[in-house]
Amino acid sequence: MASGKEPIEVRFRLFDGTDIGPTKYDPSTTVSSLKEFILARWPQDKDIAPKTVNDLKLINGGRILENNRTLAESRVPVGEIPGGVITMHVVVRPPQADKNKKQLANSPKQNRCGCTIL
Repeated sequence: MASGKEPIEVRFRLFDGTDIGPTKYDPSTTVSSLKEFILARWPQDKDIAPKTVNDLKLINGGRILENNRTLAESRVPVGEIPGGVITMHVVVRPPQADKNKKQLANSPKQNRCGCTIL
């Protein structure tokens, strides 16, 4: 078995339990490339849809994966079955309204605590 050279089979689990894949990837594939793949194959019937790769987060083994890391660097060796399919969870950042950002930036800060420390 040539470690690190074999294709890695990955399935992407969306927030509602549906899957994209599984598909085989070269271990040198970056997380950013995986996000582009997900964005291109995002189901059209979903109410929540990412607009850019920055709206997506990939989670593998409880860790949020960094865009500049490769698939080989992002693997969690504990609990993986050799030759098995890796399931990565996809989280979509909710859209933020620009209006809400401006309102929060311009609003005065309110004291939320009425206690006094003696």
